[in-house]
Amino acid sequence: MIVDERIVTFINSLDTKNSEILETVEREALASSVPIIRREMQSFLKTLLLIKKPMRILEVGTAVGFSALLMSEYAPEGCRITTIENYEKRIPIARGNFRRAGKEEQIALIEGDAAEVMKKLEGPFDFIFMDAAKGQYIHYLPEALRLLPEGGVLVSDNVMQDGEVIESRFAVERRNRTIHARMREYLYELKHNDALVTSIIPLGDGVAVSVKRVPEAGRGARQSKRSEPAECGAAAEKRKGQEAENGKTS
Repeated sequence: MIVDERIVTFINSLDTKNSEILETVEREALASSVPIIRREMQSFLKTLLLIKKPMRILEVGTAVGFSALLMSEYAPEGCRITTIENYEKRIPIARGNFRRAGKEEQIALIEGDAAEVMKKLEGPFDFIFMDAAKGQYIHYLPEALRLLPEGGVLVSDNVMQDGEVIESRFAVERRNRTIHARMREYLYELKHNDALVTSIIPLGDGVAVSVKRVPEAGRGARQSKRSEPAECGAAAEKRKGQEAENGKTS
């Protein structure tokens, strides 16, 4: 957890309940160990939708349909939602949840690899919610940018990887290093791409909110040479220890 657990517990204690169908879907998902967006992220997403009032939403990563249903309740009347899912076992569950909620006409579920599906979609989508395989975010970004109009919003969930993303790659388990590297690359791109203005917020497991803009003529290009983010926490301590040990043995 990247935020003090007591603070999160207090904030969530102030929250009101969701609709009956959302409470049911959430309860069933948690009982089946299916990850859904956290309570504090739910509140944040509701607020963003009421501010933006999108008429076309794209969700990358349906799971069992909880987020799509939540967005359908807080988007304006007439809003259409397209959601993409590649995990075969969850697709019929999501379709069943959409049917139970009476949202089959509003929510269109497309089966397949999001990287390929997005290439075939026609924009614009004025709100994109990214909540799929974290190591693939960087690969989805070019199509997300194509599909977003000026002023469109991209919300990327779970970008801090329980805080691991701040560590040096040498402090990360070998099996997680590819995802770690790709997420750092993704966050760097969100902050340095001239077409986006991005805020990375320590909410839930980290959320990035990006707004697409058209670069102004004559605006100086942003820094193009990548500088490696500073090492933090355990990584820095580990590196210092290694340097000290090397000094003793040299």
